[in-house]
Amino acid sequence: MILYPAIDLKDGNAVRLVHGDMDQTTVFNDDPAAQAKAFVAAGCEWLHLVDLNGAFAGEPVNAAPVEAILKACPVPAQLGGGIRDMATIERWLDKGLARVILGTVAVENPELVREAAKAFPNQVAVGLDARNGKVATRGWAEETDVMVTDLAKSFEDAGIAAIIYTDILRDGAMKGPNIEATADLARAVSIPVIASGGVSSMDDLIALRDTSVIAGAISGRALYDGAIDLGAALEALR
Repeated sequence: MILYPAIDLKDGNAVRLVHGDMDQTTVFNDDPAAQAKAFVAAGCEWLHLVDLNGAFAGEPVNAAPVEAILKACPVPAQLGGGIRDMATIERWLDKGLARVILGTVAVENPELVREAAKAFPNQVAVGLDARNGKVATRGWAEETDVMVTDLAKSFEDAGIAAIIYTDILRDGAMKGPNIEATADLARAVSIPVIASGGVSSMDDLIALRDTSVIAGAISGRALYDGAIDLGAALEALR
């Protein structure tokens, strides 16, 4: 199972939100590239980046810090937030991003996901963010009636690289991930599923690993707070 250290970007800083609320922001580092280098120095194999402003704006906002991270770090990085058309997808991949994460458009324009996955094999992931099993979009501000599992199954034949499943009510709250829902989703589809939201301890990581069906886990606040030692976690997951 791959551990993805998260760098959430707001107004050029590395931050964490609670439950996705832009008004509940903690700034952890005003130099996101330095933060990324610290994660790489600890041995991470991937980075998970989110343009929080972009998720609300519907277009990239924190391009400068993302580009600085891509220049500074040799490991692959995936990015979500405000990526909603082919031109933006192509632009990010051209800049060296390993994988784009499509969230809102997976609900609003699923054909774009299929088109992008076909054009860029293994470089397109779908981000499914949910409250009580139903997908939320536009920076989690809008709720839909779409069930996560139904939407995930609809992309079975699209060739996407991964599904990143976030339980919004767990995100940034340090209360542990929704292991049962994440594992159920992973069993329901053949697409690799990455757990996100609430991963706050080594026990959480071990529990996710031990499901044997979850391909990866994303953690942010716990790494910044020191609740998870990145080097020790990477060793345990190997």
